[in-house]
Amino acid sequence: MTSSPKNDNFFDKVYQVARQIPFGKVTSYGAIAEYLGAKRSARMVGWAMNNSHHQTAEIPAHRVVNRKGILTGKHHFDGTNLMQQLLENEGIQVVDNQIQNFENVFWNPSKELL
Repeated sequence: MTSSPKNDNFFDKVYQVARQIPFGKVTSYGAIAEYLGAKRSARMVGWAMNNSHHQTAEIPAHRVVNRKGILTGKHHFDGTNLMQQLLENEGIQVVDNQIQNFENVFWNPSKELL
């Protein structure tokens, strides 16, 4: 995928939201897309997360999962279980690549950010 100014601007907005996900919480690609007014752009949020390692400021991409709490982006992290380890270091329990008690650790930017 080639980068365009429009994509870069959207990616920057995604990163601004992702940086606000609290420690010990997760959100979904779709929740970020909906907050940004692009409800059907969850996949584009995923592309932004995949590209986040190129950013100078740290992006907590490990806190962004799919709508069911599954670690669908884990293969974009170095090491076999780095995404899971980062989440577990924050107290989030993961079993078989799925966050347990997802509804209790889910952070919805549309309800939390004004």
